[in-house]
Amino acid sequence: MSRHIQVTFDALDPAALSSFWRDVLGYVHPGPPGVTVAPGEDPLAAWDTFLEKQGVPEEARNRASAIEDPDGAGPRIFFQQVPEDKVAKNRVHLDVRAAPGLQGDDRMAALEQECDRLVALGAKRVSRSEPAPPMSMGFIVMNDPEGNEFCLD
Repeated sequence: MSRHIQVTFDALDPAALSSFWRDVLGYVHPGPPGVTVAPGEDPLAAWDTFLEKQGVPEEARNRASAIEDPDGAGPRIFFQQVPEDKVAKNRVHLDVRAAPGLQGDDRMAALEQECDRLVALGAKRVSRSEPAPPMSMGFIVMNDPEGNEFCLD
């Protein structure tokens, strides 16, 4: 029997980091329990209102955030606030499949296009590894806005 997983990120700013990854992956922020978020309404604003009604002080409302696959296929990703900066290479990173089925120059062009989009969202490009078949089809190493490494492949 397989298990469902949740990926958890430590973050200085859970709302901002979850928004970045939401846009990278095409995920959504779920609404608060018992609250229906109308189309076009900001789920994070709905959370802020919900937490205020629950008596959570404003300075404590960004302690956590989450994103979910709208199709229900991918894992839920949870962001929890920690007080310390990231000081070393992360031991787990995500590979974002940005060029499925493509090879060679077409693949690398698609990865470059996605890299440009993610840099505009706040990511940093680290390096590019050229295709070296059959072991590697080529990839781009990046950092998210808080320095977590991930790859476009």
